[in-house]
Amino acid sequence: QVRLMESGGGSVQAGGSLRLSCAASGYTFGNYVMGWFRQAPEQGREGVASVSRAGTTTYADSVKGRFTISRDNAKNILYLQMNSLKPEDTAMYYCAARTGFGYTLDPSRFDYWGQGTQVTVSA
Repeated sequence: QVRLMESGGGSVQAGGSLRLSCAASGYTFGNYVMGWFRQAPEQGREGVASVSRAGTTTYADSVKGRFTISRDNAKNILYLQMNSLKPEDTAMYYCAARTGFGYTLDPSRFDYWGQGTQVTVSA
C-alpha cells in the first residue's frame, strides 16, 4: 500500500524559508517519479516541482530560483526547500508519486497523493 506523508509546513513571513518533507512507504521509492503540487483556496491544483528517478528536475516558472526539489532514495524521503517565500506561495502543498516515465508538472499524471501540509506566507 503506497503511503505518502508530508510535513514541514507552517506560517512564515515573506522572505522566509521552509523545508517540506514527504515520507514514502509501501513501494520502491526510487522507481517512481515524484512531485510537489499546491492548491490555494478556490484554485486548481498546480505543479510546483518534479524529479525523475535519476534526479532530473523541473520547476514551475513561478518558483524557479527559489524552490529546490530533491530526493533521498536511501531514506525514501522527498524534499522541497522553499526560499524567498512570497504571500502568493500560500497554499496546501502535496507530494505525489507517478508510476509512469518522465518528470512532469501535470497532476493528472500522478497516481498517489499525500494528505498535504499547509504553507502560509504573510506580507
